[in-house]
Amino acid sequence: MSKPIIEIEHVSKCYRIGATREPYLSLRDELSKKARRISSAFSRIVSKDQIQPSSNETDFWALNDVSFSVQEGEAVGIIGRNGAGKSTLLKILSQITPPTKGQITMRGRVASLLEVGTGFHPELTGRENIFLNGAILGMRREEIRRKFDEIVAFAEVDQFLNTPVKRYSSGMYVRLAFAVAAHLEPEILIIDEVLAVGDAEFQKKCLGKMGEVARQGRTVLFVSHNMQAVKLLCSRAILLDSGESACDSDTNDAINRYLNVGGPSENGERIWNDEEPRPGDEHVRLHAARLRNEQGDVTDLFDSGKPVIIEFEVKIAIPDRELTIGFDLVKNDEVVVLRSFQNDVEGAVTLSAGHIVIQAVIPGELLNAGYYGVAPRISVFGKKWIVHTRPIIGFNVTFTHGKSSYMNFPDRWGNGLVAPVLHWRQCQ
Repeated sequence: MSKPIIEIEHVSKCYRIGATREPYLSLRDELSKKARRISSAFSRIVSKDQIQPSSNETDFWALNDVSFSVQEGEAVGIIGRNGAGKSTLLKILSQITPPTKGQITMRGRVASLLEVGTGFHPELTGRENIFLNGAILGMRREEIRRKFDEIVAFAEVDQFLNTPVKRYSSGMYVRLAFAVAAHLEPEILIIDEVLAVGDAEFQKKCLGKMGEVARQGRTVLFVSHNMQAVKLLCSRAILLDSGESACDSDTNDAINRYLNVGGPSENGERIWNDEEPRPGDEHVRLHAARLRNEQGDVTDLFDSGKPVIIEFEVKIAIPDRELTIGFDLVKNDEVVVLRSFQNDVEGAVTLSAGHIVIQAVIPGELLNAGYYGVAPRISVFGKKWIVHTRPIIGFNVTFTHGKSSYMNFPDRWGNGLVAPVLHWRQCQ
């Protein structure tokens, strides 16, 4: 068996929290600093440049003893929560930052797309940046010319080709950057969550291109919070948790492990403490908002076939028969998928004075794959809004389980805000 194209052996990365960065100095500043040092040596005065590092500095291990290998032609997903170490790993693989410990062996030319405009010079045109990026990747000018028309067609920026990229929108930036990285035939293609900048149609186009790259025998490393995209592209996934490798398995198994990681998360829970103003007024105050699965765990990751429990913790000081508590479920930060209040149905929950917890259940097999935001709504019906905010917590839905037939159609994740399982019948 041939050697892996990527070998990562006991890699760790440590950052100093609280460390002060040295400022960038001009020649005049450097000469002045040297003069001050000479002066202080005679007068026994310690300058600011000689002050010892702060005792408040601490070590933060973004990666801790991570090891795995990737064979040529594999498409591997890197998944995990925010802060798990995914982007740090890709920056090390792209040689943007060195590891603190461990060793990495890369047997091939690497193209990385880690953030919008990576490797682009803002003053150069789109045309010039294509040739610049190709040269950075080690391509000969003839090779770039051969792929040039294909790159431009994929990026759909032909009418802006001679415009400096500093005038491009973020979507145009990422389309051109991805097109260059994918078409100039690197042996290893590294893609971070940057594809989230593009629209749904472009993301689908990129996934198709990455699949084509993998089928050509090249290697893809793909970081994303979109579990359906990872499932479509990758046959294997590595789950990172707190800088460590928690799972290295087939994609379905790794995603299941990801979904079942318990405990509170940044997006799964929002609590207002005593030091910050709580949303509300003299009638009612919102103390916390949470997302729970059917086991009662706080989480921001849900399977499409499972219910999503939305929970609000409120303190009611002045009861009012017209007081209503609810939420908007929002997609893409602006499209309201649904709105619900506790008094929508007969026999509604009675809101009494005191500290109460109230829950709403979104049934399984209703929501499509993707990210949803929850925006709290509290009002005195027909009179005024008390709480009317943007989404303050959010969650991801992915297709991994379920008995419904739409599981046979992986592209369904890109169509529609919801994906309910409807019952059909034939009529005469």
